[in-house]
Amino acid sequence: MNMPPPPPGWQPEPPARRNDTALIAGMAVTGAALFIVVNAVAGFFVLLNAVDTTTDNAVLATAAVASALVAFGGGAALILTKKAVAKGIGMGLMIGWALVTVCTAGFCTGVNPMIYGLGAL
Repeated sequence: MNMPPPPPGWQPEPPARRNDTALIAGMAVTGAALFIVVNAVAGFFVLLNAVDTTTDNAVLATAAVASALVAFGGGAALILTKKAVAKGIGMGLMIGWALVTVCTAGFCTGVNPMIYGLGAL
């Protein structure tokens, strides 16, 4: 059973484009929540280890730098991938860091100078 050829000028219907916007947005919310949970757990352990007044600032500063590197370094690496899920989580990590910083006045991400005894700079 042979099919007749299509008429001249006929083009097959293009494949449906998948809209990943909703998926990326959902994964961004997930990434932000993931950052908040991981930051809370890590912050608990950092505060447990920062009991000696001579090393408090070094432990807190190291944790602050690590937090920013995970959020922005890991987030940027995930955004550069081609997968929508990874892009969303990468954006969510960055958004989560920003939300935690703004909502806690920088105390939970280590960017507030009062933590280090530097007073109001």
